[in-house]
Amino acid sequence: MPVSTLLYACLAMVAFAANSLLCRMALVETDIGPASFTLVRLLSGAVVLSLLIQLKGHHPAKQGSWAGAIALFCYAAGFSFAYQSVTTGTGALLLFGAVQISMISIGFFRGERFSFIQTAGFVVAFAGLVYLVLPGVTAPPLPAALLMITAGISWGVYSLLGKGVASPLLMTAGNFVRTTPFIVALFIFVDEPLSLSETTIRYGIIYGVLSGAIASGLGYALWYAVLPKIAATNAATLQLSVPVIAILMGWVFLSESLNTRIIIASAAIIGGIVLVIRKWR
Repeated sequence: MPVSTLLYACLAMVAFAANSLLCRMALVETDIGPASFTLVRLLSGAVVLSLLIQLKGHHPAKQGSWAGAIALFCYAAGFSFAYQSVTTGTGALLLFGAVQISMISIGFFRGERFSFIQTAGFVVAFAGLVYLVLPGVTAPPLPAALLMITAGISWGVYSLLGKGVASPLLMTAGNFVRTTPFIVALFIFVDEPLSLSETTIRYGIIYGVLSGAIASGLGYALWYAVLPKIAATNAATLQLSVPVIAILMGWVFLSESLNTRIIIASAAIIGGIVLVIRKWR
């Protein structure tokens, strides 16, 4: 793999992990609410992605699907509401584990068969996810954990809906645009204040724009640009770094602790998924 391709792929992984950090920072350090953050993130992402594909001569309203938009909205909303109560690293690990396990499970029920080692890897990864949410002093709140797992399943479904499409970037741009009625309805239903006159909410909006426009919009564009140049197993392996990067970001920027539970769960989930996705002879 060329060094430049690897560098761009790593930057995309950092951008994906930054979504977790930015969301957690917004909800912990500012007065913005999860519905407002979701609104700002998806709208700013839709604007950036629409501009990118319009430069290529495509119209965003003609791209994507309503099924994809619903899955994307469920992911983004569950993600934001969950991050009110879970740390950056725990949330990313729950999300990532749920995404991969749901996709692997759907593939299995569609007729894909695993070797003994792959089956063992799936069991280990699932056990790590269960261990992470088991009751205990360092366990995340169960409602928030379930919300993040639901967000992960939604992203897994979203990924499978886009499998095999000619242009994932066009699909993603269209789906971001199609989420608009759902996020507006959520914002109205939850009735959160979104005042530009309040300093803390303004900072929350800035975090939301950075998450939507940079970490999501430009992050996806960068990832889809390098994806054709990377072998499928290498791409899947690279994505294993996202929760690890998020854990380190939470530790550095929010002083979140690295407890034994999250270390063991990380090793089980990531190690188990490695066994599943790597090619075994």
